Amino acid sequence: MKIYKVVFLIFIFLICGGVLFPHSVVYAQISPEISQLINNSRASNAFWAVQVRDSSGRVLQNLNGDKLIRPASNLKIVTSGALLERLGPQYRFETTLYGRGRQTDSTWVGDIIVKGSGDPTISGIFSNGDKLFLFEKWTTMLFNAGIKVIDGNLIGFDGLFDDVPYPKGWEWDDLTYYYAPEISALSFNSNVVDLEVSATGRIGSRPRIEWSPFNTPFVEFINEQTITPAGTRFNESYRRELGTNTIILRSTLPQGYYETEPLTVTAPSLYFMDTFYRYMELRGMEISGGIFIDSDYYSWSERGLLKLNTHLSEPLYKMIEHLNKESDNFFTEMLVKKLGSNVYNVQGTTELGLQVVKEFMSGMGFDTTAVRLRDGSGMAPATLLNAGDLNQYLVNVQQKAFFPHLFSSLAVGGVSGTLSHRFRGSRISENFYGKTGFVSGVRALSGYLDTETGNRLVVSIITNNYTAQTSHVDFIHQRILEYLYSSY
Repeated sequence: MKIYKVVFLIFIFLICGGVLFPHSVVYAQISPEISQLINNSRASNAFWAVQVRDSSGRVLQNLNGDKLIRPASNLKIVTSGALLERLGPQYRFETTLYGRGRQTDSTWVGDIIVKGSGDPTISGIFSNGDKLFLFEKWTTMLFNAGIKVIDGNLIGFDGLFDDVPYPKGWEWDDLTYYYAPEISALSFNSNVVDLEVSATGRIGSRPRIEWSPFNTPFVEFINEQTITPAGTRFNESYRRELGTNTIILRSTLPQGYYETEPLTVTAPSLYFMDTFYRYMELRGMEISGGIFIDSDYYSWSERGLLKLNTHLSEPLYKMIEHLNKESDNFFTEMLVKKLGSNVYNVQGTTELGLQVVKEFMSGMGFDTTAVRLRDGSGMAPATLLNAGDLNQYLVNVQQKAFFPHLFSSLAVGGVSGTLSHRFRGSRISENFYGKTGFVSGVRALSGYLDTETGNRLVVSIITNNYTAQTSHVDFIHQRILEYLYSSY
């Protein structure tokens, strides 16, 4: 009997020690204090994964680290690593303005063409809020060249990316909102219009609406909103009819309330060119032709074109800083398609970009047989990865040359980005550097915690399938971090 017991114990050791199944390693158990926080919470019936390592990678805390989780936007830390490694921190996009024709006196006889490069930054993000900066630059350049009339068409080329507007698995009721825009190689203002609603009228009347850029007729707003008595609750209701640019507004707003909301458009390449056209007309340019979009990747040629100007974007590391601090899905998915196009020298697709990300993950220690990627931002509920692999990645990635850029892109508790309003007044304020994640039923937090004694911990806390209020789950995440802060 003793021999059988020894054999059994050896078998259990081999399994738990990872000799037979390396991705089933159980390095440590969760502490009673953290277990009690979870079990006594209103989200105790949810699925929790917690893994904590020291700076050398030794596991200090582990709960379900060998299980698959939906990471939500924690995936962006991984996607960002792939982008920084394969494109390089200094990579810049080139969006080019061409002329096809000739200038005769003050008239350009022929077409003006914009070649999209997949640049996600043609907006106000890096231009002090000036969304129209590129159109202003190009229009001024044409005027300075003596051109006052364009006797031809405006043509936008968006063929660098395929025509699939969304990654697989995004939920249809998100598609009205700024965090789920269409993806196009020729994009403007993150492919949204910025709505402003002012409930300044009498109770029962419609609030006043305006939108930018310049109340563009590219979209149609159906304003069915209602002003309610002051002190009542604001109830948001916006819905863009899928496949159209008709947006139905049915919010109720208390009297005196002011609301802003970025809402998505369809056909973003056309939106770019339509805005450029209208901006030039507002500046006094006469244009005789119309607007056309060319999406044929294989027919593009610079033959017969005169390069008028090339706009260089800010470097990639600045985009990554915005992407992670603000958890920007648009930036992420634009960059994923660009990644596939750049690495394989073909038309960019989400699938090709994710293939590059997955190759990067394999090199960083992920068990990619257990990884399912549907997008690069983590918004698709079907995206899955191993919780422990995510935590180990945060250890391994510190050895990469690009890591300082990745680290500086993380939000800081109580200070910046998506963590700016969390942990204020707590001991972990200014001591946690990380990435948040949220989709329906998922709350995730991964990053680096500087403890009371000066140690740095690598932390991943992921809650899946909860029905409690998200604010309560956030509270438990904070309590776990506070315990770690004072215990290590």
